Amino acid sequence: MATAAAAVVAKARRDIQHHFFAADAVRPDRAVPFAPAGGIESRQFEAMRARGIILAEGSDRYWLDVVAYDADLQQRYRRVRIILWVAVAAVAIELLVIATR
Repeated sequence: MATAAAAVVAKARRDIQHHFFAADAVRPDRAVPFAPAGGIESRQFEAMRARGIILAEGSDRYWLDVVAYDADLQQRYRRVRIILWVAVAAVAIELLVIATR
């Protein structure tokens, strides 16, 4: 269930990112309107705005800051790597415990 939820969130992020890249809205002078398609997309849009990835230009036009987007992506990759290394270490410790019995 958690995997399905993560997939839905990831799709919403990709759809938002695609909207701005497809419109070349990566600078303030190329800002475009955006209307989230649903609740999850709306929450992801607001989260991206809060992290400074999507910036407002006027009251109803937005653009995607590519540098902030890339930094956020790298930070997410870093977190995933740490989680994977912790999981690998836990499995290795468990295998050592089993082997010494």
